[in-house]
Amino acid sequence: MDKSQFYNPVETISRADLKKLQFERLQKTILRALNVPFYQKAFKERGIAASDIRSLDDIRKLPFTTKDDLRNNYPFGMAAIPLKECVRVHSSSGTTGNPTVVLHSKNDLDAWAELVARNLYMVGVRDTDVFQNTSGYGMFTGGLGFQYGAEKLGCLTVPAAAGNSKRQIKFMKDFGTTVVHIIPSYATRLAEVMQEEGVDPRKDLKIKILAIGAEPHTEEQRKRIEELLGVKAYNSFGMSEMCGPGVAFECKEQNGMHIWEDNVIVEIVDPVTLEPVPDGEIGELVLTTLNREAMPLIRYRTRDLTRIIPGECPCGRTHRRLARFQGRSDDMMILKGVNIFPIQIEKILMGYKELGSNFLITLETINNNDEMTVEVELGELGTDNVGDLKDLVKNITRQLKDEILITPKVKLVPKNSLPSAEGGKAVRVKDLRKLF
Repeated sequence: MDKSQFYNPVETISRADLKKLQFERLQKTILRALNVPFYQKAFKERGIAASDIRSLDDIRKLPFTTKDDLRNNYPFGMAAIPLKECVRVHSSSGTTGNPTVVLHSKNDLDAWAELVARNLYMVGVRDTDVFQNTSGYGMFTGGLGFQYGAEKLGCLTVPAAAGNSKRQIKFMKDFGTTVVHIIPSYATRLAEVMQEEGVDPRKDLKIKILAIGAEPHTEEQRKRIEELLGVKAYNSFGMSEMCGPGVAFECKEQNGMHIWEDNVIVEIVDPVTLEPVPDGEIGELVLTTLNREAMPLIRYRTRDLTRIIPGECPCGRTHRRLARFQGRSDDMMILKGVNIFPIQIEKILMGYKELGSNFLITLETINNNDEMTVEVELGELGTDNVGDLKDLVKNITRQLKDEILITPKVKLVPKNSLPSAEGGKAVRVKDLRKLF
């Protein structure tokens, strides 16, 4: 095993030693959490004490924490240390009610930067690279999280922030950018702008690695991004409640994201019964922090749907892998009694070379019936032939029906006619049923 390929020796420790480390850190986490009135009350209501947790399996005795719990304790009710010992706060947008707020100590920020650096190093990023971050900064964690991680690794960093595609491309050319952090939907949009500007990413740029995340995407979309830009694109997972980016990341095998179990305890549970599901079975991801000082979270329900990939990874890392996310339990659409996720529709659409990457699902009530319309942009290989377009719509509709068990209305629209994700997450679903 080539140790130079690992940023931290903890990446390859034995499962037995990893579990021992987890239990030691879990005990410390529980004691920190009991400084929080919310957890004091939750433990009391369950009739448990810190001394009742004698093994990792005992974590099932502990209460779940939800996003609503964080909102109900807004702004600083979940702090486990005095506010004067906290050095940064991040929050969600809070477009409906109170946002979720996450506090950080200096040690929390140092540990977070270390995790992001570990992720980047895993896919070949080194201190000789130029790292360009197209993510939003400010209260959104993606910007500062990758910024400090890349700096920790020693990269020359370009905090380009979100949007302004022509400027992004100019920086890439002028600064010799080799690594980019980018949202998947924006990556495809940026590739389109490059084509419009006459920029060939393979000849005119030096980009070799993309870190992509922040929104669910299919393997088909990842492959399309790699083909468009001539790079390797690695899937990243993070969430502000767990600090931000850095929770899990793909290795060079590109077969699942290693979730750093020295930092979190991973559970996959049935989102209805909340009982654990076997490895390999899809369920809701539940995480317990192990290193957080300012705001430890116990059994946090992420609402993200994924599964543990059974078996060992050929890369040599012993931390388990999460499969590509299937969406979120709270993003699920229910139409005519059928559960549908946007990522199912994306999977079908990305299989057609005639289509672009931008699409919009609209749900509305027509004559007392709920209907779905899927608008999708034509790509560069689209056609103006009416007969070909009709056949294309027919084939897409049939495949979508086979996948989601509902027959949608499919509309092919001109390139760039739908709202684009200019540095932000793409809007994939517009539900108008509530208006009727």
